[in-house]
Amino acid sequence: MHVPFTKHTLANGLDVIVHEDHGCPIVAVNVWYHVGSKNERPGRTGFAHLFEHLMFEGSQHHDQGYFQPLQQAGAALNGSTSTDRTNYWEVVPTSALELALWMESDRMGYLLPALTREKFETQREVVLNEWRQNYENRPYGMVGMATMAALYPADHPYHWPTIGSADDVRAAEFDEIRSFFETFYRPGNASLTVAGDVEAARALELVERYFEEVPGAPAPPVVEAEAPALAEEHRLLLEDRVELPRLYLAWHSPRLYGAGDAELDLVATTLSNGKASRLYRTLVHERRLATDVTVMQSSRELSGVFQIVATAAPGHPLAELDAVISDELERIGRDGPSDDELERSVAQVEAYFVYRLQTVGGFGGKSDQLNGYNVVTGDPGHFEADLSRYRAASRAALGEAVRRHLVQSPRVAVSVVPSGGGSLALPGSAPAQVS
Repeated sequence: MHVPFTKHTLANGLDVIVHEDHGCPIVAVNVWYHVGSKNERPGRTGFAHLFEHLMFEGSQHHDQGYFQPLQQAGAALNGSTSTDRTNYWEVVPTSALELALWMESDRMGYLLPALTREKFETQREVVLNEWRQNYENRPYGMVGMATMAALYPADHPYHWPTIGSADDVRAAEFDEIRSFFETFYRPGNASLTVAGDVEAARALELVERYFEEVPGAPAPPVVEAEAPALAEEHRLLLEDRVELPRLYLAWHSPRLYGAGDAELDLVATTLSNGKASRLYRTLVHERRLATDVTVMQSSRELSGVFQIVATAAPGHPLAELDAVISDELERIGRDGPSDDELERSVAQVEAYFVYRLQTVGGFGGKSDQLNGYNVVTGDPGHFEADLSRYRAASRAALGEAVRRHLVQSPRVAVSVVPSGGGSLALPGSAPAQVS
């Protein structure tokens, strides 16, 4: 699988990737900053996500809302924050490419002159409201925090959620927010992709025009942290305003592109992708113990998390679901998947790769993929090497990954039950402490 591109690094350290695709008169502009919640520290969390908001509030030479001029030109745009990166993208008509590049360059180089205390306080309140909507007042909303806090110690950069602690967001000081931007939102810590209906030479000329004047800065400190092995299983209980109990199981797993990462991706597909998958067929279709089941290998730069989530059908305690899940993990760890299961899982991965490459912009499109590979591996053209991991996987390797990382390793098990329904939880579950 080959996506042609050119790569150039400006004197200030900005990586520039250009991919030509003249099938439609649009261009995607995509920026990745190699900063996420893992670059924060205990007591000072939520800064990266807060800047996702602040970056849309105007910069020195366009000190007003970011959306209006681009949308008026026919653009779609958005941004997001994860543990490991922050990204922004615009998909614009070819005629609006310069506008998108100018606005991206202005907020990269000249955000702070326009960052006022009023903007800071306003977006702080927006984030706190997002916290209330998506976590405090959302069914099952606090379980992710409980899970990660149990998997990782308090000083590990994956211990806290991407949005940060609400108390930390409230306590954030204006000056330390500015310092965070100066450290991480610099050309040498960023990757810019221009993809679509533009000639490579022309795209590079425009990027140099708008971005070369942005001053470089020393590289930010690299975050290095091991995922300490759990000494024993942690069983936690959360009572919530929900109708059905739900079981969340989580294990430490390999980091992104690490040994075993691809195999556990395929295991997740084998267990829960589609009605023919093992856990769906057993839990939902045949035994009717659950209303749904989801399995995922969540790969991150420092370490991964393998998760199984299942919602109990009315009248069934979570221990029934856990017994079936444990039996299935033992079986696949011992025997591996069948030939048909492995072939189907690899085909689904290949289809997902192709699906993402159908568009040049947005989340997961070619521009996003080129940036993602560049930031993590240094090679924007990592497509074929990435896909080859799955094609090379064997039944025995999948079984070994399950035995090593799941069957033989302690886990975190969170039971979320209706208020007063503690008897539906896994036996021995202790109340979870979340904030």
